Amino acid sequence: MHSSPNEYNNFSLTRFESMLKTNNVLFFDSAEFEEIIQHYLENGKIALAKKAVKLGLEQHPTSTNLKLFQVEMFIFENELDTAEELLDTLEPLEQSNEEIYIQKANILSRRDKHKEAIKLLQKALEITNDEADVLSLIGMEYLFIEDFENAKYNFMKCLEQDEEDYSALYNIIYCFDYLEQHEAAIDYLNDFLNKNPYCEVAWHQVGKQYTNLQEFPKALAAFDFAIISDDSFIGAYLEKGKVLEKLGRYEDAIESYTITLGLDDPTSFALLRIGKCYEKLGNSEMALQFYHKCVEEDGLLDKGWIAITDFYFKRKNYQKALYYIDKAINIDSENVLYWKRYAKINNKLNLFEEAEHGFRRSIELGNYELETWLARADILLQLGEFEAAINNLHQAAEFYVESAEIEYRLAGVHYLLNEDGKGEYHLKNALKFEPEYAMIIEEIFPAIYGRKSVQQLIKNQQNPSL
Repeated sequence: MHSSPNEYNNFSLTRFESMLKTNNVLFFDSAEFEEIIQHYLENGKIALAKKAVKLGLEQHPTSTNLKLFQVEMFIFENELDTAEELLDTLEPLEQSNEEIYIQKANILSRRDKHKEAIKLLQKALEITNDEADVLSLIGMEYLFIEDFENAKYNFMKCLEQDEEDYSALYNIIYCFDYLEQHEAAIDYLNDFLNKNPYCEVAWHQVGKQYTNLQEFPKALAAFDFAIISDDSFIGAYLEKGKVLEKLGRYEDAIESYTITLGLDDPTSFALLRIGKCYEKLGNSEMALQFYHKCVEEDGLLDKGWIAITDFYFKRKNYQKALYYIDKAINIDSENVLYWKRYAKINNKLNLFEEAEHGFRRSIELGNYELETWLARADILLQLGEFEAAINNLHQAAEFYVESAEIEYRLAGVHYLLNEDGKGEYHLKNALKFEPEYAMIIEEIFPAIYGRKSVQQLIKNQQNPSL
């Protein structure tokens, strides 16, 4: 049975769906078709909405509202020219119908002509009975062109029209956040709360602003007011938990997160945070229990698998850490965080080929941190893959142009390959950048470091007056 605002609409829907099943043609007035189409659109049943538009226009070919629904269908299917042509035929007949301007603006917006769309929406604003809806659309257009001040102004006007329009409130705060106007956001929210003292969404947003400003006691008070306003508001408990963690109050944070588990299906985020809190409290058994619950709840949450992997890695149980990072990679082989840990764990286990593969995959997936390039180079050197190590270090040098750590390694490997000219060139570069890092040569290439010529070069560079 379909949920509808009243029995009349429900009856129309039942008749319409019965007609579709039996192929019997039944008559509906245009208002009934409008209600049916609206119902399907609100429930995301686009194919049924389209069918209702078609049948509606067959029975009421002159209905402007049904033609406007047809325009909506064309826009949805990206048939913008067709939609525009139909609107052009309707406009001379319906100059006081704001929906014409709204849909024309929608088409312009789709074509990235946002300023032109705004002009049309302002025309619609002059004639509409629903200012809040049009103001919201204008606000969105300003967001598209990143004019956050004008976007904020229009969403504020929208909220004045309808104080329960929380999407407008969220958009206002988004603008404040983007503009980094946290104090101004708090002032605005406090004015709003003076008129709506039990608005849990506003209290929640006040708490988030205070969190951004690192004023944690005030943030906690705001989240508490949000909970007083609605004691089933999961978002407030989660944010409160995060602040309590920042304050080192891990037991209180656990309590706040745990409340959310009883309000709805457990969220993987809450389970993960509870695990983290237990680990900070030194309760390894409970920490691990909640990490496992986290990945059972959401096997695709990378932070859950990483938490278990890191748990064992910290305790030097590298075999177990490897088992869990392998499971994670099987779930998502494109996750750079998994590969980075895979490489480090295998390195600890002296499984150098696997470690090299992990660092290589990390780089292929876009992890260009210097540490990753250097770790891979060192493993390639251990494996005797000197040419590969040189290639790796030259690639790294494209990102880190004056890195002594790269240059010392290039110097060492070229000396190893009896390419003394290249070795000397890179050693001079390295000594010019960071002379005190010469111990890199000593650690990685002790035989090269012991050469008289290398010692002399280091001495000359470190003490140029000698």
